[in-house]
Amino acid sequence: MKYLSTRNAACRVSAAEAIVQGLSPEGGLFVPESFPQISLEEICAFAKAPGGYAACSARIMGAYLTDFTAQELDVMTREAYASFDNPKVAPTHTLTDREAVLELYHGPTLAFKDVALQMLPRLMSASIRKTGESRQVLILVATSGDTGKAALEGFKDVPGTFIMVFYPEDGVSSMQKLQMVTQEGKNVAVCAVRGNFDDAQSGVKRIFSDDAFAQKLDQMGYKLSSANSINWGRLVPQIAYYFWAYAQEVEKGTIAPGVKVDFVVPTGNFGDILAGYYAKRMGLPVARLICASNSNNVLADFFETGIYDRNRAFHKTSSPSMDILISSNLERLLFEISGRDDQKVRAWMESLQKTGRYEIGEELRQAVARDFAGGWCTEQEGAAAIQSVYEKERYLIDTHTAVAQAVCEKKAKDGDPFRIVLSTASPYKFPADVLRAAAPEEEIPEESFEMVDALARAHAKIAGCSAEKCIPAPVCALKAMPVRHRESCEKDAMEEAVLHAIGGWRS
Repeated sequence: MKYLSTRNAACRVSAAEAIVQGLSPEGGLFVPESFPQISLEEICAFAKAPGGYAACSARIMGAYLTDFTAQELDVMTREAYASFDNPKVAPTHTLTDREAVLELYHGPTLAFKDVALQMLPRLMSASIRKTGESRQVLILVATSGDTGKAALEGFKDVPGTFIMVFYPEDGVSSMQKLQMVTQEGKNVAVCAVRGNFDDAQSGVKRIFSDDAFAQKLDQMGYKLSSANSINWGRLVPQIAYYFWAYAQEVEKGTIAPGVKVDFVVPTGNFGDILAGYYAKRMGLPVARLICASNSNNVLADFFETGIYDRNRAFHKTSSPSMDILISSNLERLLFEISGRDDQKVRAWMESLQKTGRYEIGEELRQAVARDFAGGWCTEQEGAAAIQSVYEKERYLIDTHTAVAQAVCEKKAKDGDPFRIVLSTASPYKFPADVLRAAAPEEEIPEESFEMVDALARAHAKIAGCSAEKCIPAPVCALKAMPVRHRESCEKDAMEEAVLHAIGGWRS
């Protein structure tokens, strides 16, 4: 399997090369040359097969990563998912007779990003060996909250790699910030950016496209790569959990084999839902992929109008990982719906950079609508979804899952397919907002860990266990960890911050 660039279809690289490079030289994203097919019989058998989720993941990734052996992927997946606190890794929870929740937060940092970012460092190390790369690989990451900690934890002390994470100084939750600034590891750096996530993401992209800076790093013995979902090695592990969710619901008898389902995905950078699109292209019975946005509803408007326009107010919300106006992975979808026309994609991306908008036209908008629907909710609607699920279904969801749940409820109508909502983070990463919504009568403490304790008490009322047992182990461990990273920079000074971090690693 070869990979081509969304902005240069003539480019052809191996999977290992795509993973090490992260981005194509002209700034495009790598996509597979074809979509391998998985039979319905094999899909339905995943839930009962020996090896569980790890075996399912190895099978799906192996269909794309053809320069990796089955044995390599088997070892990597078993190692990657051994740290998850649920033996199913990504279990489904049946919420109603028409809806299930796919729990993607059982990894070490309590977010769906763990599913990919426990795999990517292993894929990266193997890819470095396969490509003969002799330089140190410097991973640069822009995060809106969850990717940063998951990437730091995944790459911590991985030989041959260094990782630097940029996050918006006032654009993540207190718990997300604590997770990052307390990160251990000799090869890690964390820096706050005085701006929003789009500023951090644009800064990272600027560094990747700066040839002079790349030459300077090359002279210092470093090669740039990425752990954001622009990297194919980050996106490909996510495809597996769509197959796994479907197989679990078939095993439960909730759906019959072959019956199509809707997936409802809280979406910011479009990577998570794009993995679902790839799963559908591989044969998974999917009716619609419902893209759920918060008040930063640039994607919802795009699906409605065919116009992507980031020229709008930026809102800080209680679902900060979705506070994004430039959804990078949408470029991969545009490449597919345009008939893999790299010139069209290049023109759209140039227009986005110069004017902040582009328009795909009605014909292509209708093509997108065959697979996708978009919706968004207000802060109040998200909070109401948390409270409704807590009170009616005796189940606790976080603020991002609440966006998906609210959109799911707004768009639901009689005769709809069975829905699977992707739950992307533990409610304990956003304790104040979840507690405020689920139990509005409770007083909200000011200190972060007191918020966690208060949420646990509310959780215990519906969980049938003690409050202490409700709190995830990674949150408990965080209490004793000292702050190690206090660096910050202006959005136009990120290159200098990278050089400063390199100096620290070398000293």
